[in-house]
Amino acid sequence: MSTMLAIAGVSAVLEYYLQNAYSGTTGLFGDAVSVTSVAPDVVQASFTSPTEFENQVNLFLHQVTENAAWRNACQPWLAADGATQLKNPPLALDLHYLLTAYGTNDWQAEALLGYALLMLHENPVMTRQDIRNAFLNIPGNYASNLLSTPLGTSGLADQIEMIKIIPSSMSREEMAWVWTALKADYRPTYAFQVSVVLLQQPANVSLAFPVLHRRLKAQVTVPAQLTSIAFDHGQLSAAPGSQVTVTGQFLTGASFVQLSNARLGIQQTATANVANAESLSFIVPTGIPASVYQLSVLFNDASGNTIQTTNSLPFGVAPAYVSTTNVQQNTGNTQITITVSPALAATQGATFALGSQSSTIPPANAATNSLEFTFTPAVSAGTYLSRLVVDGAPSLINVNWTAHPPVFTGPMVTI
Repeated sequence: MSTMLAIAGVSAVLEYYLQNAYSGTTGLFGDAVSVTSVAPDVVQASFTSPTEFENQVNLFLHQVTENAAWRNACQPWLAADGATQLKNPPLALDLHYLLTAYGTNDWQAEALLGYALLMLHENPVMTRQDIRNAFLNIPGNYASNLLSTPLGTSGLADQIEMIKIIPSSMSREEMAWVWTALKADYRPTYAFQVSVVLLQQPANVSLAFPVLHRRLKAQVTVPAQLTSIAFDHGQLSAAPGSQVTVTGQFLTGASFVQLSNARLGIQQTATANVANAESLSFIVPTGIPASVYQLSVLFNDASGNTIQTTNSLPFGVAPAYVSTTNVQQNTGNTQITITVSPALAATQGATFALGSQSSTIPPANAATNSLEFTFTPAVSAGTYLSRLVVDGAPSLINVNWTAHPPVFTGPMVTI
């Protein structure tokens, strides 16, 4: 892959070989042809007087776009902790150039353009050796340019894709718009594209240790599968310390239930109490933050090694409203401070609802079980059903199922 200097490297190589294309043409054009890679308005400003002799070809990179073919070649990968970089795909770019000829005499600009276009036509692919040769000679030809030597370390000659030169088709409107934006007078111009440049910054990534020993053991197992989680009375989560039943297939011999949350970096296990091949239960671990976890079942052998893992199902560990510690009625809003359990982790925000009115707070900087919510408009005096949602996991609601229709009975908060 190429480094961040590759874009400049492409322009430098093109400029070098364009300059070579005009070698020995002094007698034809009246002076040595100047080849540059600057904006057209800069070139125009360099002609200090209307009578100054023009004999110049300019290469201008006017647009950079992502290469469509490489866009979805691979995606960035991070480890489960959300921080360790495992793989970073290259940035694939297409470079769009304008080649402009400046001439004073009749037919001069056309002749200059003809030399350049034939050079590009006969060299549609920049070979690796051509790129290396250019980088070797550029420091001597452009000694005053500080980039001339570092460009040789760009890796352009060694990237996976070859550098290809492709003519571009620009309509009159597009060409007129470009030159209007450049605030320069139009001159004979040829548009082309260079594809594809692959940029990738050398970065420290996680590299697995080599495998020293391979111990393979074949054991016939029936693939266990989870189908559902039985929450009480249609609840969407379960409280820490409560018992939950999981149903599935071929669950006989299950050892543990595992709750995983990659964002929080938590992986907690609980003993699986197998009732039969289609059902098991476990106690929701205490001490873990309320959130939505991925629940799976582990099967271990006699040595404690995991030999099978089921599919995973989303599982909500419910937060709980404990008490109200402060209520402050202000003009236009109400501030309520509550105590919750379990405590929120540093990266967790929460939403608290009183009846149909809710308030949300952003993640705190540290773990806390005291949360302050601001309700706008102010909450009127009264008693309200409270609900707390943390990371998509809702708190439990008490319901009187003997009433018709059923009635919410708590937890209630009085303002």
